[in-house]
Amino acid sequence: MAYTTIDKPTDYFNTTLYVGNGSSKTITGIPFAPDFVWIKARSAAENHVIVDRVRGANNYLMPNTTATNDTNSEFLKSFTSDGYTLGLGDRVNKASTNLVSWNWRANGQGSSNTDGSINTTYTSANTTSGCSLITYTGTGSNATVGHGLGVVPKMIIVKRLNVTSSWRIYHSSLGNTKNIILNSTAAEATSSTMWNNTSPTSTTFSLGSYDEVNGSSAPHVAYCFADVKGFSKMGSYLGNGNADGTFVYTGFSPAFIMLKQSSASGRNWEIYDSKRIGYNVANYRLPPNTGGAEETNVNIDILSNGFKARSTDGDLNASGATYIFMAFAEAPFVSSTGIPTPAR
Repeated sequence: MAYTTIDKPTDYFNTTLYVGNGSSKTITGIPFAPDFVWIKARSAAENHVIVDRVRGANNYLMPNTTATNDTNSEFLKSFTSDGYTLGLGDRVNKASTNLVSWNWRANGQGSSNTDGSINTTYTSANTTSGCSLITYTGTGSNATVGHGLGVVPKMIIVKRLNVTSSWRIYHSSLGNTKNIILNSTAAEATSSTMWNNTSPTSTTFSLGSYDEVNGSSAPHVAYCFADVKGFSKMGSYLGNGNADGTFVYTGFSPAFIMLKQSSASGRNWEIYDSKRIGYNVANYRLPPNTGGAEETNVNIDILSNGFKARSTDGDLNASGATYIFMAFAEAPFVSSTGIPTPAR
């Protein structure tokens, strides 16, 4: 039985919908002070924007591109205790445009972590929700980095900040010899220089000498996520090519799902959430590897204990294809006291 350790997932993850006004705008009502904010225009073609506390407000990255870390005081101007203040930048606040932000709670700006051979600049780790945000300076040779979670992270997203570079992802379902790229439709790839053929531990993750994850004297950011029973799940599934797709068990009703076919190239990443449409069948998807507007043509069921593809589209359900995913809860399937939660 999937008992949870977090009865109220909205204390650690939140989806917020808003309409841009092309001027200063304050987003309020998030049940926590967000530390990691991912924003995307829904009704317009604009790049995704990621802002976090370890790099600081005004610093932004665009996960659908290889662009460097940049600053813009008209994007996310400041974090607040229950949201953030936006400027007039079109990517985050375009007038009369529907936008979504996905928000995670870590541990503020954090502090240096010395568990690895690289001392991090900042490690902002939330051991309850399994979310850690890290900045570090690479060495160009095999190294380890402390993540502060106290458990093994199952998915790690790394970006070099000072040169154009791809977003490299470690996913436990692929193993320590493989990586996959967030800003691409490419399939998984094998490289011994990415993670040094070494799986993460409860204190550190490993880096090889590859310059996009461990460039000599170069700044990097890493986002680490661990499985937390009833709240977060990283895993994989096999597509069946049927409109009644494979059921994927998570142990909770998902609020957020990001997935990618890993076994073949040419397929987009996809993000679904429970809030943009608010009922089944959910068909509002945003590919994080493109800047396109929201699409509504591929269906997925968000269920009380997992999700199921309702489409034969190859982005989420090609026959025999392998898919990796990351999911966060709207509600646990069973509470910490063993009481089933209401069905979606």
